[in-house]
Amino acid sequence: MNSILGFSASNGLGIGKAYVLPEVSEYQIEKRSISSEEVAKEWKRFDDSCATIQQRIEEHIKNLPQDSVQRSIFETNILMLTDPVFSKEVKSRVEKESLNIEYILKTSVEEYVERLRNSGNDYLAERARDIEDVFTRVLYLLVGYEPFDIMDVPDGSIIVAKSMRTSDSVVLSKKKIAGIALTEGGVSSHVAILSKSYGIPAVMGIPDIAKNIHSGDEVIVDGALGQVIINPDAATRSEYQIRIAAEAKYQLKFQKFRDKKATTEDGTEFKIYANIGTPEEAEIALNEGADGIGLFRTEFLFMNEIQKLHDKGSPFASSVSEELQFEAYKKVLETMGDRPVTIRTLDAGGDKLVKLDDIPQLVEKNPLMGLRAIRLSLFYPKVFRTQLRALYRASVYGNLRIMLPLITNASQVETVLGIARGVQMSLKEDGIPYREDVPIGIMIETAAAAICSDVLAPHCAFFSLGTNDLTQYIIGIDRENPTVAPLYNEFHLAVLRMIEQTIRNAKKANIPVSVCGEMAGRRESAIILAGMGVRSLSMSPKQIPVIKETLSQFTIQELENISSRSLY
Repeated sequence: MNSILGFSASNGLGIGKAYVLPEVSEYQIEKRSISSEEVAKEWKRFDDSCATIQQRIEEHIKNLPQDSVQRSIFETNILMLTDPVFSKEVKSRVEKESLNIEYILKTSVEEYVERLRNSGNDYLAERARDIEDVFTRVLYLLVGYEPFDIMDVPDGSIIVAKSMRTSDSVVLSKKKIAGIALTEGGVSSHVAILSKSYGIPAVMGIPDIAKNIHSGDEVIVDGALGQVIINPDAATRSEYQIRIAAEAKYQLKFQKFRDKKATTEDGTEFKIYANIGTPEEAEIALNEGADGIGLFRTEFLFMNEIQKLHDKGSPFASSVSEELQFEAYKKVLETMGDRPVTIRTLDAGGDKLVKLDDIPQLVEKNPLMGLRAIRLSLFYPKVFRTQLRALYRASVYGNLRIMLPLITNASQVETVLGIARGVQMSLKEDGIPYREDVPIGIMIETAAAAICSDVLAPHCAFFSLGTNDLTQYIIGIDRENPTVAPLYNEFHLAVLRMIEQTIRNAKKANIPVSVCGEMAGRRESAIILAGMGVRSLSMSPKQIPVIKETLSQFTIQELENISSRSLY
């Protein structure tokens, strides 16, 4: 038995078999001369690989509706695989240059794609993406590269890794994961946030964890103590099984608060909303007693849909279509009925990579300070307009609110409002119904936005404090960096004072303010926020009954007194 300490990223206890995630690697294309006798053999390898990919695609589309967008994309891929002109060009190069088929295919695709993208024709530029996607799959077969598929992780596993990509976190909603143990990541990392949403215990900041644990080892994750136990003895295993049963019993006491309104002891009412990342989580939110959705993180929807379009990890994907987005937003709105649903526009960039051809992957020295969130959307407006069209189309099915991430000045809001008016006009011209009165608000998650919140307020329908980024930007701590993660402190005086200033300016402008960062779902910080005057808190669905129970133990005066002491 071996016990290792890290820090707690998500509470709870879990026991299961370890599944060690492989580190991401890139496949290599070798340039190799071949003899004239090998040409036919190389060509047969190409033919066989194309046929295999075609067979996989045909198998995949069997159950897709005839008129679906995905089916159309895959049928186009089949046409490209069997295109006689492109095949002839590739075959001719193999014969003339006497080079291996992998190298010829890779360079041919790159040259062909470049020509199409520079053609000035939008249709041809779109086809470039499809060609790149489908022949990348062929290349994978030719070089024997099999990208790891996160969905191969078995139910009941303890995920062990150096780090988890945000795109890999889709597994948390699809599989019954017993726990997570990572070297990299912080308490407010996106993997930690999602772990809390699904009630999965997580410990991070453990040096070389993936080297000290092997797949198949029995592992205990103690999210309360920030401890990981490898191959526990019988007594330790028994002790934790008893604790897990006791924890389940303890959670039952919160169940009676699910269907109750959130009120203080003396009757002050609060709205408790849920943070979600997929349409399916809206059902979880309802079951936990949410008054609505305070934050729908649409970047996870993008990542999920892109992954579905990949064939065993292809790095290229078509755009996430307007129709796919519309159906997802509509589903959440219909699930929540007349309860408000706040959907955040794409918060990509930084540590959340969304691999679309419409959003080129940039190498930035400091991506968290770079082209991300609203900056990315305004820099690549095609993706942004598509998302706004889907949002406005869905608006007739519920109580929609649109939220903009990482706003730092009023001109950004004015630009978005102008784009939104253009989208509304296009929908009207197309005869598509939408709500004209959808409120558009912003996230306050930088010092610039907090300090200038009085200037921003007249342009906004509401504020929502994103305390995760707000904290890291104010105190200069990267919340994803395990080395400095222990210094990440949402109770830092500078953070609390900027939150208080934002609340005060929102009140002066008579616009609502809520908190959707992780502070909202922690008992001790929810108490302080409530005392500051926040009356809307949005959190992981599992925390909703806990926060309702917490608020019920205090009068509003007691909350104000506690909060006042924290500000001075």
